[in-house]
Amino acid sequence: MNPDAVVRLVAARCLTYPDERLYAELQLLRHVLEGVRGGGGLAAFLDHAERTAPLELAAHYTDTFDTRNRRCLYLTWWTDGDTRRRGLSLVRIKGLYRDHGLEFDSDELPDFLPAALEFAARHEEPGTALLQEHRAGLELLRLALAGVDTPYTGVLEAVCGTLPGPSPQTKEEAKALARSGPPRELVGLEPFGPGVELPWPTVSRAERTPV
Repeated sequence: MNPDAVVRLVAARCLTYPDERLYAELQLLRHVLEGVRGGGGLAAFLDHAERTAPLELAAHYTDTFDTRNRRCLYLTWWTDGDTRRRGLSLVRIKGLYRDHGLEFDSDELPDFLPAALEFAARHEEPGTALLQEHRAGLELLRLALAGVDTPYTGVLEAVCGTLPGPSPQTKEEAKALARSGPPRELVGLEPFGPGVELPWPTVSRAERTPV
């Protein structure tokens, strides 16, 4: 498995709700990261998780990933917001998984970042294209996390490091990246400028496959 795939799989686990499974697999995750290029931020997060009480880390996760704070783990939130178009985008992503032999069977939405990362780890070309399509949202999330005191910043930096080209350094650069892609109404980018509040998707936590 190539280094980018390893980073994506470990990042997927780090970005899911930190339950007892994460703590049970800390040593395994460390082991698979040994010597992997770009895994430093992930290793730092695993160290933080080990020395943090599970309930404390879970509360931090819930506080961190919340659209009220402009930090969302659902890719189409950034591009489609709470619109009918978002439903079509979700169907398309689910169809992409199915086209590559993966029947998405989870309580989560198919655009949940950990799910997209697992897909991109196992199917590099279409998975990277999916992440790249949502690059602006990923970079805006990375920048939003960098603005607060959270170990999840290193996880997003590792994720963005698996994508081609350098990461934008500012929100303005990330928005410009969005505008340079296929024309579309960037509803989910509006919270960083004029726009309305978008609701947090009402879904359960994802079921995850082993690394």
